[in-house]
Amino acid sequence: MTLFYRWLRAVSLGTRPHPVIGSRFFLQEIDEQRAVVPLAGYCFMTGFLNAVCFSAIFAWCASQTGNTIQLSISIGRLLDKQPDRFFHIADRLALTSLLSFVLGGFVGRVGETVGYSARIWLVCGTLLQALLTVGAAIAIWKSHMPWYAEPGSGPIWTSTLAFLGYGFMSASMGLQGVMAKRLNTQFSTSVVLTSVWCELISEPRLFHLRRAVVERDHRLLTIFCMLLGGFSGRCVLDDVGPSITLGIAAGLRLVISEGEFNGENDDGFRK
Repeated sequence: MTLFYRWLRAVSLGTRPHPVIGSRFFLQEIDEQRAVVPLAGYCFMTGFLNAVCFSAIFAWCASQTGNTIQLSISIGRLLDKQPDRFFHIADRLALTSLLSFVLGGFVGRVGETVGYSARIWLVCGTLLQALLTVGAAIAIWKSHMPWYAEPGSGPIWTSTLAFLGYGFMSASMGLQGVMAKRLNTQFSTSVVLTSVWCELISEPRLFHLRRAVVERDHRLLTIFCMLLGGFSGRCVLDDVGPSITLGIAAGLRLVISEGEFNGENDDGFRK
């Protein structure tokens, strides 16, 4: 039985938890190089959530490059010979995502107080990501908006609740990105692939196929997990709709937090 379930059982029975599951246990530094599974889970969640929002609004909740450029273009339209002063739905969605992502990222700075690789922060931060995803699921469910936009059409999430759900999704990605980045691994921020592709292509040992190369292999794993997440998210979305898909995403984040709870510390032991 894992430490997480031993601790949960002790709390539910009103008994004293195992002595190692105390403040010292929660403040232990997780070995970043042994946190491959939770970080791969982060990458999977990036693809999974992006599949939901892109199917409805042709925009990403994780990648803010496009949202930033889109906002700059909307400002540039004011200088046209016939200025377009209308704040389009796509522009509003881009602004919502960018602000929510930044806000979630700033929440991620809370980890400075206990350490970005401390067990308690990794677990609580991932649980907060799950709560934000639950908020997104509820908001999208109550909005009663469709989940699929026909090719050539515009964004179909136009209600206030849909914007709120999109904001929750982006905030969870911002928090995830900061948490992953501060672990300083080959998984980078776990929310974008452009830099990962560049680092992979420029890797000097890219074609050393007869032996393991950690830097190369982890970047390949990052790309694969995002692809798998996007594929899985789209398949689930087609069967059950966006709100249940986001509920499943929240459950997956709970699983990731449990993996971080049982992660090995810097000495290589689950004390």
